[in-house]
Amino acid sequence: MLTIGCHVSIEGGYAEAAKRAISVGADTFQFFTKNPRGRGQGSLPDSSEMTEFYAVMKEGGLRVPLAHAPYTYNTCALKDEVREYTEESMRGELEFLEQIDGAAYNFHPGCHVGRGAAEGIELIASMLNRIMWRGMKTTVLLETMAGKGTEIGRNFEELRAIIDSVDESVRGSLGVCLDTCHVHDGGYPIASDPESVIAEFDRVIGLDRLRAIHLNDSKNVMGSAKDRHERWGQGEIGLDAAKVLLTHPATRDLPFYLETPCDLDGYAEEIRLMRELAND
Repeated sequence: MLTIGCHVSIEGGYAEAAKRAISVGADTFQFFTKNPRGRGQGSLPDSSEMTEFYAVMKEGGLRVPLAHAPYTYNTCALKDEVREYTEESMRGELEFLEQIDGAAYNFHPGCHVGRGAAEGIELIASMLNRIMWRGMKTTVLLETMAGKGTEIGRNFEELRAIIDSVDESVRGSLGVCLDTCHVHDGGYPIASDPESVIAEFDRVIGLDRLRAIHLNDSKNVMGSAKDRHERWGQGEIGLDAAKVLLTHPATRDLPFYLETPCDLDGYAEEIRLMRELAND
């Protein structure tokens, strides 16, 4: 059964975000834990808001949503204060998500800002070892990246290196979210040969680590390293590749999240289209 949703704002609260997702025909959704481009600790919902949120989720048949960390976090920044802010914020958000059974938390691994990928990977793994704990219920997801600037995660090998560097005691709670636009812009032939990308992911990382897919078309040609999402049917990846991912035995049971440049009406149309592709 296809599980698909889109990114929605939590403006007005978590219950309102769930209602927005339901209104476009989604059965899951993604949200930012706070202003994606801002700083500060923000505020997490209280127990009464969460009770309302659970009620809306149950009534609307929504599955557990995906929390996305803000873009301002950088686990391997040059500045100590940026890394400290990131660590404190991520730890607090992971502790909050523990009250949502089955929750997942996605983040961009970080930019090494010239220090080199090897040192950046070491810093990322070190922070994960400090903010994760044995027995945690929340799954932490490393996102595949497009390769802009000094981004870490531009290939599957870098993500595998992070996973291997995390303590075995918490490694079981670590997974990957594959972003179709990012891997395309990073040089993987997901448009022309999505099966080979799935096979390469399995070879390098292992399909047991693949827990979610950001389903985005791309404005750019393969290997551009630009990370510019496009609406489906208007980009360089195309609907044939989307259909493969939606129906492939290795990916069809994963949750899919649209992050295309759409308003709610646009997301409703794309969700309908993806369901048609999956059932065709």
